[in-house]
Amino acid sequence: MLNRARSMQERLTCWRREIHQYPELGFRETRTAALVAGVLQSLGYRVRTGVGRTGVVGDRGDGHPIVAIRADMDALPIQEENDVPYASCIPGVMHACGHDAHTGILLGVAMLLAKEPFPGTLRLLFQPAEEVSDKEGMSGASRMVQDGAMEGVDAVLALHVYPACRVGEIAVEAGPASAGVDTFWVTITGQGGHGAYPHKGIDPIHIAGHVILALHTIISRRVDPFEAAVISLGSIHAGRAANVIPDKVDLSGTIRYQQPDVQRQLHTEIERALEVARALGGDYTFRLEDGGPPMINDAAVVEVIRQVAADLLGVENVKAGERTMGAEDFGRLSSLAPGAMFRLGCQIVGEERRGHSPTFDLDERCLPVGVAVLAESALRLLRQK
Repeated sequence: MLNRARSMQERLTCWRREIHQYPELGFRETRTAALVAGVLQSLGYRVRTGVGRTGVVGDRGDGHPIVAIRADMDALPIQEENDVPYASCIPGVMHACGHDAHTGILLGVAMLLAKEPFPGTLRLLFQPAEEVSDKEGMSGASRMVQDGAMEGVDAVLALHVYPACRVGEIAVEAGPASAGVDTFWVTITGQGGHGAYPHKGIDPIHIAGHVILALHTIISRRVDPFEAAVISLGSIHAGRAANVIPDKVDLSGTIRYQQPDVQRQLHTEIERALEVARALGGDYTFRLEDGGPPMINDAAVVEVIRQVAADLLGVENVKAGERTMGAEDFGRLSSLAPGAMFRLGCQIVGEERRGHSPTFDLDERCLPVGVAVLAESALRLLRQK
């Protein structure tokens, strides 16, 4: 399987570079989706487009079991700084997280398994908008689920490029693999006035300072230290003039957790912290958006991936997965069927190009490795189930 995948190196590289040159933001992946649909149709897959708005689903085979593989397609609003022939042609938009590689790899899986015999159904999920949510707070995974992409699925697989590992290595671990994420917005209101006469108003900036301290104390003083949890404020906006006390302060932040009871506790504690505003004479409004559950890697699916990787790459190249408080909406899919995501080594020798940076890039020799591990893992799951 690995040798067959490596024979596709040129094709995989072409797909990845074409997608990289023409990146598209979440729910706008029309060009990428057209490329995907065209390749799948040429290979004989049953293709559905417009799934989850701009997603594509390709099926091959019939009946159960159904094993799905997911790749995300969206880019980020980042100006690329790499001086390479395949650099982004779209100003201010870049594939800085490897989704171009994920999509190219899944197209490679489609090609590799186009004539492979297996029981059941192979379902390929090309997902939009992993990085963003729409106005209703739903990401691409949620929208694809809403459109039936996970109906009847018995197991689901995915990968993510990982510049901390070398080409030829993967990392995977059972259990929590990424955090659940919520986003919150707060407006603290007071009574504005002249900066020379603070006693004649209610200063929302002063109140916000106490609220921020209370929010930052939740993790250290209210949450069990053995539980993983994060509260981070990402924006604070207030006023425009140096000598004017404003009427309000706007805050926004992110919550990360790995256990549902911790999520509920964080919601309660944030509201408790916000009550400081009322104690100091002001008021507040609070809005919370559920961004998705933690990604939990199923132990049985992980064991299949680890065994496949050991057979193809050598047991010494199968690493333990790193726990992270980063978020990944694959958890929406793996909460509906046993699933797992592994990290694919893509490090450029001597460098570590970090994701979500304007200089992110990868060693394209990782592409056939991802194809082989995904394809063989899917086959073994189909035959096991």
